[in-house]
Amino acid sequence: MVSSNCQRILSGFRSSLRRWTPINSRYQLARQHALKADTDSLSLITWNIDGFSPRPVARAKLLLGNILGGAGSSRPDIIFLQEVTTSVRSLILDNPTVRETFLVTDAEDQTSFQGVPFANMTLLSKDRFDFSFNEVEPPPENINPQDVSGSQPRLGVGPISRIQLPSKYGRAALCVDITRSDSLNPMMSSTYRLINVHLDSLGDPLAFQNRTEQLHILADLLRAPSSGGGLIAGDFNAISPRDHALLDQNGLVDAWLFLHSSHHGTEPRDEEVKQGAGAGATWGVGTKRRRDNLGLGRLDKVAILGVKEEMEVLQPGLIEVPVPGKPSSYIPHSDHCGLKFTFTL
Repeated sequence: MVSSNCQRILSGFRSSLRRWTPINSRYQLARQHALKADTDSLSLITWNIDGFSPRPVARAKLLLGNILGGAGSSRPDIIFLQEVTTSVRSLILDNPTVRETFLVTDAEDQTSFQGVPFANMTLLSKDRFDFSFNEVEPPPENINPQDVSGSQPRLGVGPISRIQLPSKYGRAALCVDITRSDSLNPMMSSTYRLINVHLDSLGDPLAFQNRTEQLHILADLLRAPSSGGGLIAGDFNAISPRDHALLDQNGLVDAWLFLHSSHHGTEPRDEEVKQGAGAGATWGVGTKRRRDNLGLGRLDKVAILGVKEEMEVLQPGLIEVPVPGKPSSYIPHSDHCGLKFTFTL
């Protein structure tokens, strides 16, 4: 199994300079040890925003608005997006709420988008993750985590890497390491991996073989000596019973099954729940069965190791597509539903 890593940068928007600027990882690594957190509950939304259907930018704008919410709404701490085109990347980076409240991967250049129709991007809340733009500012001493974040402790951010996977489509996983200090010994910290994925598509034997290898590589990253666990979330393209067995085979927990099966934490008796034809379906909602016979499916997942909590499916809205000389048609903002997962480190 062959994979390669490309180091990436996490950036924040600097209003004074009117541009995205890389954050200072050296500052983070020094500062994180002072940030003591007894409980770290984080919320994640993952969504394949559909790079192929008509009006991709308009649809992405509506989806992003739904994810970010309005004034006073609770925004997620972590956002995973898949099928981000270069034009949608620009939309994300130009969004005022994103600029004000999030750190973003792949703002520095379009390297990750070269030679592929789309890529995945990860956004981290400035309120929950510690950062600085100042390379020379020393880490402050005796930090009270409540002081630096208002009401919740902030976590450190470690290396960012894009892992090129064995893939027919040039797919890569986007891995962000986050760190938290030990509640009893603030000088000790644990690292957790957040991996944003879009595994190979379609049901041909090569695609399934690639998905098998891809998931094995990513599961090994969660079990690495430097990692205390974490999650893999995004579009798994789990279109067959064999795909749904891959998490078990790699020692990972399917968060939806754990939280929604009839035996809570064990395999459900009802195969429909496992395959996703019920409430857990994230693909094919509101669309006709395709010519390749793919219908409702739980293609999108959150696979966890060492974290747990609660999860829900987020339904896309509809957007108008004008048709010359005919009544307009309406299509979903995406052919995928989103997933919202709240977890505790």
